[in-house]
Amino acid sequence: MPSAVPSATTTGAEHIEPAGNEGPFVNGFNRKPNGVSTWPTNGHARASSVSSADTSNPTVFEPHTFDWNQHRGPGLTHGYHEEEAGGPRSRAYARIRSWGDDPKTAKFPRISKPMELMRTNYDCVVIGSGYGGGVAASRMARAGESVCLLERGKERWPGEYPDSTGDSIDQLHYSGELAPGWLPKKIVEGGDPTGMYHMIFGNCQNAVVCNGLGGTSLMNANVYLEADKDTLQLEAWPKEIRDNPDCLDEYYEKAEKVLQPEPYPDDWPKLPKLELLEKQAKYLSMEEKFRRVRQTTRFVNGPNSCGVEMFPSAMTGQDCTGLNDGSKNTTLVTYLADAWNWGADMFCEAEVRYITKAPYPQEGYIVYFAWHGRNRGHFRANLHGDLMWVHAKRAVFLGAGAIGSTEILLRSKNMGLDLSDKVGENMSGNGDILGFGYNTDHEVNAMGRPFPSPYHPVGPTITGIIDNRSGHDNPLDGYVIEEGAIPGALAPFLQAMLELLPGSIEPTGEGLIGKFQANLARLGTAFLGPYFRKGAIERTQVYLIMSHDSNQAYLTLKDDKPVLEFVGVGRSDHVKYLNRVLEKATKAVGGTFVQNPFYALLGKQQVTVHPIGGACMARDGTGSTGATNHMGELFTGSGDKTHSGLIVTDAAVIPTALGANPFATITALAERSVDHYAKSQRLTIDMTPNDVLDLFGSPQHKHIHNRKRGSVVHVDEVEEIAKIDSARNTIINARRMNDSGFGFTEVMSGYIHRDEGLKRDNVDTYKLAARRAESLSETARFFLSVQSFNIRSIINDPNHRAMLTGTFVCPTLEGSPFMVQRGDFNLFLLDRKAPGTRNLTYDFDMRGINGRSLHFHGYKVVDSSVALSPVQFWKSTSTLYVTITETLPNADRSCADADECGLLGKIVAKGIMRIQPQDFLSEVMTLTPTGSSIFRKVVSAGNFLTFFTRKSMSLLLAPLTPLQYPVQTCLGFVNNTPPTRTFKIKASDGVVTSLHMWEPTNTSIDTRDLFMIPGASVDHQIYALPTIRYNAVNYFRRAGYRVWITVHRIGMLMVAQDDWTTFDARLDFKACLEKIREESILRDENRAEPEKIYTIAHCMGSVALSTGLLDGTIPAKWIQGITCSQVFMNPIWNLANMIKITALPIPGDIFYKFLLGDWFSFSTSKNDSLLQKGLNQLLRLMPDSRKELCNNASCHRTTMALGRCWNHHNLNEATHRQIDRFFGGVSMTLMHILMKQGYQGGVTGNKPLFERLDTHDNIRRLKGVPIMLFVGRDNAVLSLESTEKTYEILTDTFGTGDDRSGVRYRRRVVPGYGHLDCWMGRNAWKDVYPFVREEVDRVVRGDGYRFDEPNDQFKELVESGKLLY
Repeated sequence: MPSAVPSATTTGAEHIEPAGNEGPFVNGFNRKPNGVSTWPTNGHARASSVSSADTSNPTVFEPHTFDWNQHRGPGLTHGYHEEEAGGPRSRAYARIRSWGDDPKTAKFPRISKPMELMRTNYDCVVIGSGYGGGVAASRMARAGESVCLLERGKERWPGEYPDSTGDSIDQLHYSGELAPGWLPKKIVEGGDPTGMYHMIFGNCQNAVVCNGLGGTSLMNANVYLEADKDTLQLEAWPKEIRDNPDCLDEYYEKAEKVLQPEPYPDDWPKLPKLELLEKQAKYLSMEEKFRRVRQTTRFVNGPNSCGVEMFPSAMTGQDCTGLNDGSKNTTLVTYLADAWNWGADMFCEAEVRYITKAPYPQEGYIVYFAWHGRNRGHFRANLHGDLMWVHAKRAVFLGAGAIGSTEILLRSKNMGLDLSDKVGENMSGNGDILGFGYNTDHEVNAMGRPFPSPYHPVGPTITGIIDNRSGHDNPLDGYVIEEGAIPGALAPFLQAMLELLPGSIEPTGEGLIGKFQANLARLGTAFLGPYFRKGAIERTQVYLIMSHDSNQAYLTLKDDKPVLEFVGVGRSDHVKYLNRVLEKATKAVGGTFVQNPFYALLGKQQVTVHPIGGACMARDGTGSTGATNHMGELFTGSGDKTHSGLIVTDAAVIPTALGANPFATITALAERSVDHYAKSQRLTIDMTPNDVLDLFGSPQHKHIHNRKRGSVVHVDEVEEIAKIDSARNTIINARRMNDSGFGFTEVMSGYIHRDEGLKRDNVDTYKLAARRAESLSETARFFLSVQSFNIRSIINDPNHRAMLTGTFVCPTLEGSPFMVQRGDFNLFLLDRKAPGTRNLTYDFDMRGINGRSLHFHGYKVVDSSVALSPVQFWKSTSTLYVTITETLPNADRSCADADECGLLGKIVAKGIMRIQPQDFLSEVMTLTPTGSSIFRKVVSAGNFLTFFTRKSMSLLLAPLTPLQYPVQTCLGFVNNTPPTRTFKIKASDGVVTSLHMWEPTNTSIDTRDLFMIPGASVDHQIYALPTIRYNAVNYFRRAGYRVWITVHRIGMLMVAQDDWTTFDARLDFKACLEKIREESILRDENRAEPEKIYTIAHCMGSVALSTGLLDGTIPAKWIQGITCSQVFMNPIWNLANMIKITALPIPGDIFYKFLLGDWFSFSTSKNDSLLQKGLNQLLRLMPDSRKELCNNASCHRTTMALGRCWNHHNLNEATHRQIDRFFGGVSMTLMHILMKQGYQGGVTGNKPLFERLDTHDNIRRLKGVPIMLFVGRDNAVLSLESTEKTYEILTDTFGTGDDRSGVRYRRRVVPGYGHLDCWMGRNAWKDVYPFVREEVDRVVRGDGYRFDEPNDQFKELVESGKLLY
């Protein structure tokens, strides 16, 4: 079968080096002494069958290492192989496994691709992989067309087909309407829908077909028999064929060149069943009609016509369950292997449901299919509801078999595709009749077995024929009789079935000895098994008749399931006549004639393996007499107009029973239809012979865009190809490294509202959109399979990435349903926008059926709110916040300067989707590890579940997890904002501090000075924060302000440890103001008096400023206006801080000073003192709301000393993780005065008097200074009463405002913010900075001033969506 004898060179993304070191094995094959590699043969224990999408098989795309050029022969004959010994293979030889001694590690080719590698559109889509589908795929690929082939079943190669009863039952799928004569009819369906054997029940006739890459060719009996000319001239055939039946001859020849049929060789061992049929032909007076029939079984070593290495038949008789000896020229090793070699893409487990015309502006057709891979069948409601699709730009070839193609067409018609009313009619069972000559007087040896003795071979299933088709006045009286073999899977219960079936006809005229011998044979089989040489089963002849039936059957859909209605087939006189012929033949050899089980059990019903018709060619060229024209092109109605490029190439087009095995005619008709199509499209089919194929390597031909069409390759196609190459490399690397993987399938549903104005990225916006969508019934749902091809990657890679494939349905979005391919899924991805948060993200481009592309970004937020709450954990992991945007080029989407690249682009819609409990249960059932062995799969599952559990528990049990300590490296410093100049400032008492200055970036506005004062324990970085993309300094510089920021003595300076207070710090501010005024004079020598300076002060910096203004240290005339953040002259502690002061028996500052000293540092480390480490652990128990829990030691220490300074969700991860870099410490002296001031509700001087400074007289000093106060509504440090009290005092003292002087007092509460996050929050640029700037502009530049945004990097960040808010 597939050769390890590769071509000399291979190229492309699929070329990789061998993964393993297997000693004498080359590319997985044993090397024979002459250098020619062998094919693995059948054995009882084999690797389980897997689909092409199963990543556990590491051999896909594996390369060759063996140079075969020294052996290569010319042309198609590959003659050097024919010198090798032919003939039947011995039992020992048949047991050789070319890929290794351990059957569990056997490797098989995979020419189909994982669904993750499917493109959105192809020139041609081929449905089915039998003879018709194989022909279309091969010829179109050779014509340079891009080809996608969809097959319902899985890919299996010789060595993987079932041979035991249990394995065969596992591969059984049944459906249809069970209609036993004595019971009510019932629609039934069961088994694996992608199973290899499909039993279709119907009324009066049943059918058996095959699912798998290769179609029914995998399990037919290989008989190549052309239709006789009399049959082709029947009235049912189209004029183009019935008037010239010889027109098929050239296409039969084409089929023969590929399939290479030949009769059973005369010099091979004699076969008892063949010899018995010859005797029976004589008894029936038909000896001249007996011959050895041509079949596609190989009887010689060597490559076949398509270059696939084959082997001579082991004569197992197992053809009907799949031949494991590598001798059968199925379409898998001929047309499909050829199509693969010429660049066709094949995908398995894809059940095509229906076809529609592609919506404008596209041309061609949309082919909808249900993908059964990744265990998606567990979602029964979604499997056939949320269909995947592929766009056929030019042609669709239906080759799914007579029943499969007809079912697709009937459903397509119901979905609006205009077709002839004759679709589903004129079906036939090809006159198939099955019978048995049980317990004859002759040895038959017709029981298949995986390893037959070379001295007692079974032979191919069918080797002989009594061809009685000619010489009849009525061609419909013709028929053929063939002997057969029963596959070993049926052996255990065959005798019971034949013994118990009603209607059997015993031989007559037997004597006592004859009856005794017959009964003895029965007993022998019963006790010694079906393979007892002298037993009844080994003396049973199997008959298969093909004749002509009435062609009056039809196929319908009931409950969307196909149901066969064969009217009167089992009761026709012709069937009774043929049964009498078989009865006569059986009687002649002393056997009991037993009719087929369906005939006996179900009320004279027949079973066929050759269903034909359903989309028959019209006899008059119009849709009134058939579904297709003579070329297989489907009519649009009852006239002669057809759907261009919608072509049926399988048995469905055959308008009448053939009275012969049909696959030769199916193949010839398919060759004819494809040839006509190619000529009509001016395509040239390249007939260059293949070299010997290396099915573990790369195809010898890559698909190149067909320039003859005049098509243009669009940018999105180029990007799609690049993504496919990337995905392919991911899969190749995983397989090359023999990595295990893990996957599951998920369904989520919800509501998504289409509105371009929904720009904010917060929960409230998503909830608003979802409520609006629900009121408008704007539903949405996705059905996605998640697959990690490398379990190590999803566990160890910081992105924890896996691949998404499936569909997204949202009727409110034009183009729905959307295909999702090669999307990104990130499991517990660190959310850099919020501390202590992990997201489960879904990020993918999706293509609509109208060709429109959109981008989907969704994330599940798992944050501290889930701590110790399993219910909240479920809500978090089952709720997806969705944003749909217009697509962007990959280069723009993969940016380094955005908060979230997935949210870039123009907003289309937002909403919320959720997992329903019943869908979650189905999702659990789809959890599937992949690997090359059971052990690897177990390890893969264990690693994934361990990772998932560990991450889940770290969030669910967050308060109990190890503390985060400061790190040495800088993380997430995305906005370094160094000052233009730095000044050392000496206060009047000799203390030296710092003053930083930033020149404005917007020179189009008159520059004005702005003085900003940070609070205690911090420095200028709270305004020039490097961990957010848009900080306060950036904001005010672009507004035309020269920004000055002091780092004062109670901030992050060494002098802060010298017990300074807010009252002392006023001296620093005075010195800074003097310096700013001095610099102002130096810049403008003509100015007589420095300009007043607007000041912004935060927290204790604001308190310190108030002390200087109230006691007159800082002249109020220097100040143009003040914005006070959180507090000014009336600090009042929040409840939690007030409890620290009043509820403890000893004040906290005194207690700490006694135990650990006068200085409390907000930073810490694992190497801190035992007392400090103990304190760190104790602080994790501080009470707070669940959403504010974290495990950052520095954050805990800051909260303990000052109170919680932020709402955690307002900080990003980088800020919170490195909070120690932005906080220093606090002395107990400062803490004492702060506690006293906060308790008393007013600013004071230093000890020992702690004199109140907010007296009426002192407050009068503030006259004429506009003051705005603002506070975060969730402030946990200071009470909101702090600013309220100050505002009331100012308005009571000076009034609310004086229009003439412009003095106004304002107060603002900022919702959603706490304390310091008003400056350090990632969204403060949107929520806080603007109203502060507006107040500064009003006071400094006048009421009439309006700020115009400059066109700079920050405006681009905002408008592009790179800054989320």
